[in-house]
Amino acid sequence: MDTVLDKNLIHRVAVGDIPRRSAGRWPDKEALVEYRGGSRNSLTFDRFNRACCSFARGIRGLGLSKGDRVAVICLNSTEFVISMFGLAKGGFVSVPVNPGLDPRELAYVLNHSESKVLIIDDVFVPFLANHLNKMPNIKHYISIPVSGGQASEPFIDFHEFIKGLDDSEVEDVIIEDRDIVQIMYTSGTTAMPKGVTISNLNVYFTALQNTIDLQINSKAVITAMMPIFHCAQHALLTTALVACARIVVIRGFDPERLMKTIQNEKVTWMFALPMMYRGMLDHPVIDNYDLSSLETCLYAMTPMDRRTLSDARKRINATFYLATGQTEAYPGTNYFNPDWFSGKEGNVWGRSLSAYDTAVMDDAGNLLPVGKVGEIVWRGPGVMEGYFKDKEATEQAGKFGWHHSGDQGYMDEDGMLVFIDRKKDIIKTGGENVPSIRVETVIMAHPKVESAAVIGLPHQRWIEAVTAVVVPKKDSGLTEEELIQWCKQELGGFQVPKSIIFTDNLPRTSTGKIKKHELRKQFNDYYGESK
Repeated sequence: MDTVLDKNLIHRVAVGDIPRRSAGRWPDKEALVEYRGGSRNSLTFDRFNRACCSFARGIRGLGLSKGDRVAVICLNSTEFVISMFGLAKGGFVSVPVNPGLDPRELAYVLNHSESKVLIIDDVFVPFLANHLNKMPNIKHYISIPVSGGQASEPFIDFHEFIKGLDDSEVEDVIIEDRDIVQIMYTSGTTAMPKGVTISNLNVYFTALQNTIDLQINSKAVITAMMPIFHCAQHALLTTALVACARIVVIRGFDPERLMKTIQNEKVTWMFALPMMYRGMLDHPVIDNYDLSSLETCLYAMTPMDRRTLSDARKRINATFYLATGQTEAYPGTNYFNPDWFSGKEGNVWGRSLSAYDTAVMDDAGNLLPVGKVGEIVWRGPGVMEGYFKDKEATEQAGKFGWHHSGDQGYMDEDGMLVFIDRKKDIIKTGGENVPSIRVETVIMAHPKVESAAVIGLPHQRWIEAVTAVVVPKKDSGLTEEELIQWCKQELGGFQVPKSIIFTDNLPRTSTGKIKKHELRKQFNDYYGESK
């Protein structure tokens, strides 16, 4: 082995080294557990690491070199995790893709990333087969048999692909800490997703931070239920592997199945959306399951309304945390335990995690004092390397030496970050600024409301009219007047919705974010001249 490679191996920071190091500490301990087809399947840390090594060699055998991109269109599975860390071992770049993208967006991401190999769940193959001609860069296809079916040309079965391959450690590639390990595309709530380049250092350093601040250790049993193709679950999965925790891989949210899994696996640490906690709490069989093993419950993406948080803390004897971050600032960036300050109002994002600085900035680049609203900005080793093939957007995001989040907030007198709203979601009505999230929090506290989104719609008098789009609970009998009166008890007059639009569902991204741009487009003409 040459001197340059020797030196690289001694001090490198590489995501692909995580499985080996965990296997060195706890070789026979269960790393990944997954229920599939009625059976419980698991991999020890040693077997997991060896599978990652085999996968890296298999991808190299297809003719790929360090830095080449490999797209992954999968829901959660053990094979997905092996793919991600196997690619990291070989110095390849994974491109996790949201399976929910429409064909146009899907083709854009695969072509923009110049991916050469596609790894895909077999259940998505029939859909993709009609669009292969739109992705000319893809030369090889690997199918994960989540349905148990047989792969057919041009798809290669995942397990056949790695069968019999050398599973010894991959150490003959030079990997630098700032080398890109993955490109994660933004959720697409705007016209087209941007490719966020994440380095080995981004991932590794943030995972170490999370083990400390979020108190994840080798005794933890942690869920991987949120989509792994999203930055939040990917970060927590990586954190759990660093900590040598046992990870229970769950393909999707089903309240009863989740509660059964918590009971059977003695889950101690769970990450879910507020709406998922609400789904568990409202489920008629919740009292049939023992949830006492839960010690930590994390929520993110959207604030948890007071009613759900109160009910959850009464029913589940665990510590609840809010954690935040974004694709461009590998999570977490901030976290908050409601017990720190009882009764604190607002959507409090709390303290910085240990590897991040948090501040609030005005448009001229001045950091603002306590109580002043501005854009939330971050600095730290978890911030992205940049946007793939977009130098201008990268420079804009990093103006004045800070990463610009696109979120509005302020620091309160206790040093806690308080989120106001996305810049684009602030409603400008009658000369006042109304944070949509403030109104949503009040509406979500109503016992007859299942979910809600508040948007500003064009209005001749108000410029933008505060409007709530609400999914009521089934057979609740909720009326517009009842909900408006409820809002009047908690909100200022200019914050109260001018109208309530009832609907059966709200458009969401795969991570539960409501697509407000779709609602604004759908109801753009709601307030005609007659209104």
